[in-house]
Amino acid sequence: MFRDNSRIESSWMPRFFIIWTGQAFSLLGSSLVQFALVWWMTEKTGSATVLSTATMMALLPQIVLGTFIGPLIDRLDRKRIMIIADLSIALATGVLMALFMMGIVEVWHVFAIMAFRSLGGAFHSPAMTSSTSLLVPSKHLTRVNGINQSLHGAINILSPPLGALLIMLMPTQGILAIDLVTAIMGIVPLLFFSIPKPVRTTEEGHHDSVLRTYFADLKAGLAYVAKWKGLLYLIFLAMLINFLLAPAGSLMPILVTKDFGLGAMQLALLETLVGIGVISGGLLLSAWGGFKRKIMTSLAGIIGVGVSITLIGLIPASGFWMVLTASFVLGVSQVLTNGPLHAIMQAGVMQDMQGRVFSLLQAGATAMMPLSLLAAGPTADVFGTRIWFIGAGALCVLAALAATAIPEIMKIETYNKKGTDLVTEKDSSE
Repeated sequence: MFRDNSRIESSWMPRFFIIWTGQAFSLLGSSLVQFALVWWMTEKTGSATVLSTATMMALLPQIVLGTFIGPLIDRLDRKRIMIIADLSIALATGVLMALFMMGIVEVWHVFAIMAFRSLGGAFHSPAMTSSTSLLVPSKHLTRVNGINQSLHGAINILSPPLGALLIMLMPTQGILAIDLVTAIMGIVPLLFFSIPKPVRTTEEGHHDSVLRTYFADLKAGLAYVAKWKGLLYLIFLAMLINFLLAPAGSLMPILVTKDFGLGAMQLALLETLVGIGVISGGLLLSAWGGFKRKIMTSLAGIIGVGVSITLIGLIPASGFWMVLTASFVLGVSQVLTNGPLHAIMQAGVMQDMQGRVFSLLQAGATAMMPLSLLAAGPTADVFGTRIWFIGAGALCVLAALAATAIPEIMKIETYNKKGTDLVTEKDSSE
């Protein structure tokens, strides 16, 4: 919409989907490692504190460093960043595998490796997301993001049972070895296919020091987001939604057991239906493409998420089948929210700014998770688990409706890459 697609229009599919397939295998391997390490810590310690600390170790690098990684992604070769990130994660896995093989692994070793792997992911994820707009024509971005959402849904469904099966068949180091193989599968396509470099739209500053250039890039990225109000408001909206929804996963086991009086089988069924909803939503979005205005699809998705979460909190104990239905709708709605949102940013944000924008989005959204968990725990203890679902769902709906009254959000797809209204520019030129 706001860029020249002539370089990628003709032959984008083979290159993108070969790279995408390699990254999909790498993501599956990482999910299996995550499952195996959590299970190992559970068996070894049985401590909720240990598991919560492990979660924080996996979040902290992205929260603390996420914003500062963006300038590097925009200035350096994104293909090399992904290769180095994958290699670094694989190296960390290899070290942990050796510790398991020697029988000397300790919990703090796992903490350190999880933090290091998270640091690699903090580079890899925004590099891959910002590279998508260099590989895929604008008109296909929403569909591609739908496919990505389906992939994540499929992995969320497959990883737990596959991980459990592998734990029965092999020791933990064997599962870690699988991650090394899948990492190689992610790296190899990157060695044979190029990723176009974004055209620099900011001054290079040839005579500045590397450090001064870095901070100039960081300042330019923050100024870019701050100046483009619609983009800034979208990031705040994403952070708010993440704050409201992050505790749902942690509180769901309590809701199922205490409020509905059910067990692990029903909880697993509920989570499976969310995953099936994500896959279904991804397939729907990839085939349909969403409304002509992507922002309308995303806001409709937020309303669907809010209604689903609210219903889960309101449904009586005798109506668990309705909770399952709402969980499926929740999965579909998540895709309709996230897919178009990423497509809007990939199509609208300047390509040499996307690393900074997506890193900022990732850091902000990730930072909301520990904050919301700190708020949700005491709230649920005092007022009951259902109150968070009801309140969070209602606030999601209100946030989406409020967004429709904000012109900067509703007109974001009519803005150029500098955040200037194209309609205003046209009127002023006349």
